[in-house]
Amino acid sequence: MADKPAVVLVHGFWGGAAHWSNVIVELHRRGFTDLHAVENPLTSLADDAERTRKMVRQVDGPVVLVGHSYGGAVITEAGDLPNVAGLVYIAAFAPDAGESPGQISQELPPAAFENIAPDSDGYLWIKQDKFRESFCQDLGADEALVMAVTQKAPLASTFGDAVTAPAWRKKPVWYQVSTQDRMIHPDNERRMAQRMNPRKLIELDASHASLASQPGPVTDLIETAAGELTG
Repeated sequence: MADKPAVVLVHGFWGGAAHWSNVIVELHRRGFTDLHAVENPLTSLADDAERTRKMVRQVDGPVVLVGHSYGGAVITEAGDLPNVAGLVYIAAFAPDAGESPGQISQELPPAAFENIAPDSDGYLWIKQDKFRESFCQDLGADEALVMAVTQKAPLASTFGDAVTAPAWRKKPVWYQVSTQDRMIHPDNERRMAQRMNPRKLIELDASHASLASQPGPVTDLIETAAGELTG
């Protein structure tokens, strides 16, 4: 097998790059040394896609672009760069052209939709006392508390930002469904995955935060993608 490709990890709403902590440690343990985690502003899809493109452009060689949650919309928009070899979606949005995460969510609302609340500045938060049950019910209380307190709220308008040219129509795709997801309806995840015709589709008995609660199987999928792209 050729040298392992670089992996660029893209977080979603209500968290930052550190949501990938457990996956980063597991990837490194398996010999992935060229690892990057984007810190997106969550101010608009255009802003977040451009921030991701800037990081990908810094990488010399092929990139496996991995998105969690709203990060899936970001990699869909930003994954058109020539050195992006493949896309891995972790319990993530994968909009088609003209679709937004908000539109997809409204078509099949997730269980915790009502636990999202706007503030007076136009940002959307998950209510702190509802964060664990909404986002990461399979994590311990302490880890969930830290996630709740350190959550990174998106501008509400970002929910309505539509993808322009979906990279998954041209790049190979891998997808992980979280069957106990309360932030994106699991059937929405299945629908988005199936229309992309992924090279591999796995389902985990996990919350929305599968990247934190099941880093082993999530890393397995990333490793599978990397192996197929460079083997």
